[in-house]
Amino acid sequence: MPIPHSLTRAARNAVGTSALLRDVGTQRGVRRPKLRRYEVSCLSPEGEIVQARHIAPALPIFEDAFCAFTRGSLVETDQGPMAIEDLLPGDMVVTQDGSAQKVLWKGSLTLVPGQPDSRGRTHPLTRIMADTFGMQKPLSGVIAGPSARLLATPGHLRHLADGGQLLAPVQEFLDGLSVIETMPPTPVELFHICLRRHSVIRVDGLQFETYHPGINAIRMLGQSLRSLYLGLFAHVDSMGDFGPLLLPRAGDGEIDAITA
Repeated sequence: MPIPHSLTRAARNAVGTSALLRDVGTQRGVRRPKLRRYEVSCLSPEGEIVQARHIAPALPIFEDAFCAFTRGSLVETDQGPMAIEDLLPGDMVVTQDGSAQKVLWKGSLTLVPGQPDSRGRTHPLTRIMADTFGMQKPLSGVIAGPSARLLATPGHLRHLADGGQLLAPVQEFLDGLSVIETMPPTPVELFHICLRRHSVIRVDGLQFETYHPGINAIRMLGQSLRSLYLGLFAHVDSMGDFGPLLLPRAGDGEIDAITA
């Protein structure tokens, strides 16, 4: 899938963002959403790194694209472990099958996990203690963001996996001892990445998925919000460009849709 000429499109999206948000906020019976600042790094068609700042709604489908890994999380690359904040588009990340894929997009945002938003939602982080999933899994304590998913199946979801592999939200592993919830009262920077296709990568010794909006995402967005959402991703022109899910996912209806 070639990277489209996205800089012109990004400029159009920047000009049109305020109009789209006004349209959303003035719809009858729809409360204007709180806005959030999203930081994006991507590759231009010429292979250069382009950084952009977007203002978009603080809605789950937008936030989930940015909220998987905390600062300091070590991602396995072809050059060895690299902190997520130092990873750049163009770097090669090692995937589950042993191949290396190029990072096409990295997003970040800053939020206060313990502070409720306008709809009363908080954004708890999940702390995973060292060796929770076996020796050096993780290597040391890991703090994952609210949209992180692990390639692992908690006991209460095994009936969904049907003997296969499953990508499960980190919150499904909470046990109050080795995996606990934490909500710092101070700002936390969170990150996520996209590769050319949905993949599983190793972060701090654990297997996490790269970003994919999910197969139900198109039904969650109206036309105006869909255009604003796609404007965050220079490497796609439509929802279908994210490609298929690598594995079934739990937590947002994906299981029912895949196995039906």
